[in-house]
Amino acid sequence: MAFKPLHDRVLVKRVESEEKTKGGLIIPDSAKEKPAEGLIVACGEGARKDSGELIAMSVKAGDKVLFGKWSGTEVTIEGEELLIMKESDILGITEAA
Repeated sequence: MAFKPLHDRVLVKRVESEEKTKGGLIIPDSAKEKPAEGLIVACGEGARKDSGELIAMSVKAGDKVLFGKWSGTEVTIEGEELLIMKESDILGITEAA
């Protein structure tokens, strides 16, 4: 990808939610909420302290994360809809069980 976020920002691709409920009901597109789960595509270097020291990022490209419902700015890069958000907008990393 030809885009690299700056500072403590990350580029996130939303992960689509299930089309059916556990009971087998199909959810129409008009009733779906935008997922608050995504995959990190790219990360910046990290924030800087007042002294200039770099604070490393806690996430990396490839991590599956949860973020707030209204987090980030929607952008289209190379025809793909993505989100740019600060690392602090990420609530946590989901790990495979």
